[in-house]
Amino acid sequence: MSESESSVGRTKGKDAHRTNIAVVCSLADDIRSTMGPKGMDKMIVDGLGDIIVTNDGYTLLTNMRIKHPSAKLAIEAAITQQEKVGDGTTSVVVLAGELLRRAQHLLEMNIHPSLIAQGYRLAEGMAQTILKQIGEPASIDTPQLLLSAAQTAMIGKSAESAKDHLSQLALKGIEQTIDTKAGRQDVDLRSLKLERMIGGSLDQSELLNGVLISRERAHPHMPREVRQAKIAIIEQALEIRNPEITAQIQISDPAQMQAFIEQEQRTLAEITAKLVATGCTAVFCQQNIEEPADYFLSKAGVLGVRRVPQSDLIRIAQATGARIVTNAVSVEPDDLGFAGRIREDNQSGRAMIFVEECKDPKAVTLVIRGATEHAAEEARRAMEDAIGDIASILSDGKVVAGAGAIEIRLKRALDTWAKSSLKGKERLIVETFAQALLVIPRTLIESTGQDPIEVISQIEDEHEKGREWAGFDAVEGDVADCWKREILEPSKIKAQALVSATEVAVTILRIDDMFIGDTRDRA
Repeated sequence: MSESESSVGRTKGKDAHRTNIAVVCSLADDIRSTMGPKGMDKMIVDGLGDIIVTNDGYTLLTNMRIKHPSAKLAIEAAITQQEKVGDGTTSVVVLAGELLRRAQHLLEMNIHPSLIAQGYRLAEGMAQTILKQIGEPASIDTPQLLLSAAQTAMIGKSAESAKDHLSQLALKGIEQTIDTKAGRQDVDLRSLKLERMIGGSLDQSELLNGVLISRERAHPHMPREVRQAKIAIIEQALEIRNPEITAQIQISDPAQMQAFIEQEQRTLAEITAKLVATGCTAVFCQQNIEEPADYFLSKAGVLGVRRVPQSDLIRIAQATGARIVTNAVSVEPDDLGFAGRIREDNQSGRAMIFVEECKDPKAVTLVIRGATEHAAEEARRAMEDAIGDIASILSDGKVVAGAGAIEIRLKRALDTWAKSSLKGKERLIVETFAQALLVIPRTLIESTGQDPIEVISQIEDEHEKGREWAGFDAVEGDVADCWKREILEPSKIKAQALVSATEVAVTILRIDDMFIGDTRDRA
């Protein structure tokens, strides 16, 4: 062993492939049972003893203590999936595990890993082409398709009992924030914020035509509620700023000190008076609102909120039409935004500022209620998936039937293409890729206790008869036309899952030598 290997663990060749494949397959098996309407929950207990109970793939993968680098690669791919399309994280890991499990059989047949990687990329590329061809058109003008996709995303999660109400809220929120006049279909998810609140039921969740921020009034004598509010948004602090150049002021008696303080107060009074003169009745400041400026504002009946995060300031501006101004002196009447109502309220033991009843807001808030913290958080995660699904459909303009229907259709199309256009090892690898796609319907079927071989055979018979959106409805436990049953998923999420899973499999297959250093040697 060389000196460079003395402080590291090293695995080479077939052992490296076998180890890395086994690790990713193990991770896939760990979360596979969470998939689908009948999926199981997992419990995670962190180092502090906090408990998470969920079947959300992204939550599980980002909270698991994973050390092996190959498993981390799979988790990173799932995180990318979540960031790009907002759903499908479990599918990425499960499909990556199945691709690698089947690749292991090809390796045992002495097929070179580079050939397998090349064949997998070829198969993935053709699957993307097929997916584009068979996806059904959808847009903001087909709301029922969008609602069905949102409801499908919530099935099997704690929010399922209120999926009709929540999906309507999700769609209304997106309709409010996209610019349909310009024909734009992309959704800026930053303008649609989810806020969970403990207390009440899921059916009491609501869409706030405005913004909700976790802050309180700057002064207790400020009004708790302002109607027909005119809003100023300021970046800099409402205070007397210290000069850049250091200076000393000689004060020889208390009267001079008092005069100095009174001058500062007069200056602040003048600044706040100018601000009030613009007609503003509410001020949101990114920095501090210093005494006695808060007092002067309260005396004028203005509601002021200090230290508002920049992200919230931007959302308030989007919701109210206000312009963000550098300082209070620069505010003009044209800079003011409008909200029908601003109020301070106590929710779940914390003060909140509601900016609501905005005219044509481009930022809204979905308030998700739950009887417990766990229920509210699980519902929020389900809503994230639903919103992500709608946004993905609008971005891509395509939707497909879920419940394994799309995977079986892709598998059959890849098999047909491979038989007609390929031969030898290349054909075998593409057919292996196609066979791996069946892990999705197989998992759904297994979650209901039925025989996957028998049920998949029934589905393929339906496809053979021309019913190409046949799949397995896990809720009803039968083979059905999933398009007619409105079990729909975004084509874009399926496409990204194919990309991410294939990338994980190819990356792992191309590793033939692995060094793991001794982390104890690090300073």
